[in-house]
Amino acid sequence: MDWQPIIDDFRHVVPNVDFWSLRLVCDESETLSVREGVMEPPVQDLGRGAHITIIDQGGLAYAATSELTREGFRQACDEASGWLETARRHRLFDVNAIPRPQHSGSYRSRVQTPWEDWSLDEKIAVLQDINRHLKISDRIVDWQAHLGRRQNDTLLLTSDGIAIEQNFQFIIPGYAAVANENAQTQMRTGGGWGTARQGGLEQLDAFDFPASATRVAEEALSLVVADECPSGTASLLLMPSQAMMQIHESIGHPLELDRILGDERNYAGTSFVTMDMFGSYRYGSELLNITFDPQHREEIASYGYDDEGSPAERTWLIRDGILERPLGGAISQARARMAGVANARACNWNRPAIDRMANLNLEPGNASLEGLIASMENGVLMDTNRSWSIDDSRNKFQFGCELGRLIQDGQLGALVRNPNYRGISATFWRNLAGVGSADTFEIWGTPYCGKGEPNQMINVGHATPACVFHDVEIFGGE
Repeated sequence: MDWQPIIDDFRHVVPNVDFWSLRLVCDESETLSVREGVMEPPVQDLGRGAHITIIDQGGLAYAATSELTREGFRQACDEASGWLETARRHRLFDVNAIPRPQHSGSYRSRVQTPWEDWSLDEKIAVLQDINRHLKISDRIVDWQAHLGRRQNDTLLLTSDGIAIEQNFQFIIPGYAAVANENAQTQMRTGGGWGTARQGGLEQLDAFDFPASATRVAEEALSLVVADECPSGTASLLLMPSQAMMQIHESIGHPLELDRILGDERNYAGTSFVTMDMFGSYRYGSELLNITFDPQHREEIASYGYDDEGSPAERTWLIRDGILERPLGGAISQARARMAGVANARACNWNRPAIDRMANLNLEPGNASLEGLIASMENGVLMDTNRSWSIDDSRNKFQFGCELGRLIQDGQLGALVRNPNYRGISATFWRNLAGVGSADTFEIWGTPYCGKGEPNQMINVGHATPACVFHDVEIFGGE
């Protein structure tokens, strides 16, 4: 969009301060849904606004407005200026130590098949066809499919003359089938349910959308008659759809530097990680290698620059099991006086940037999926997250999955329902015994990660291979 008239209005009223930045955001989304063969009302959202940061005489303050006029900017600047004196009196760090953006630049999602290439009738027809493939039995009691897109345009300007423009395009698909027999009900999802990818409609193939619809329904039917997952200590094979949630909750959130510094204590909890752990703490086995990598173009949290203007670069966080670096943007780095990454991110124009995971990936190993299965004497394969719980220091956790399969003497066996497992973060990752090769590596993520006060829901990417863990407490739902 043409930001120039808006920029001109802002420049007329911005106060004479040591430093200012203006982050303009235009966010649009559209979602189409068909449930039980009935088209639901389309959902469309459009939001535009500006976030202003000013630094002056040792104080830092924010303000935001959706009134993108000269008067709207004047009011927002006055509000931010009013907070400066309070910020000076209660500052936690020297704001002059915060590194400022040094380079202008741009980033644009790679799109091969734009959303507009399919007509509305074509999109609805695909969703209706998926519904027909999901309803394969009277025991399927609920079935649905959705297809959505989101476009996000941002422009970051600073008083130093820096301009960073980024355009993001996301595809958000998925479908689900719920089966019931007697007192047993099971849900199976697929087609990208609960996740998203960056790009255009070409990304649907990566989610097997819509081809896996019948399989999803068949698996839901199989789960209602399957045996309950057994309980005990055993080996665990996590498929990428579940490994991503394990990475998210027990590595990503604990490594957020503002959380380690105590900022999340009264909302989403603190972290078991402490400042003195970096450089020496054994987070996992030697097979554990975690990177911050916002440059996989199809992954949901890829970008060129974070929302403070820091350039995004691939960085090791955990290497050969040893913790090296936290997830901390420029402000947290200044507070902690240690290196972080470019992950200061905001969910929209009306929120300041805070430390957020972006693409947090587990690097592939050398084992094939067949080799991982063959390495297990007694265990369970688990696929697709269904539930999660983790304590307020991101240490003790419990997860449930949609689908499990027994593994005995290196052979894949029967389906089991309600598979669950629990553990303690560092102990669990130190029991990492097998990491799949690039052939098992899949890109996942979530557009629904919440953090901050007031809450910010944001896109987070996770790419991972299949992984084997030993000595895990596994249990069923009964």
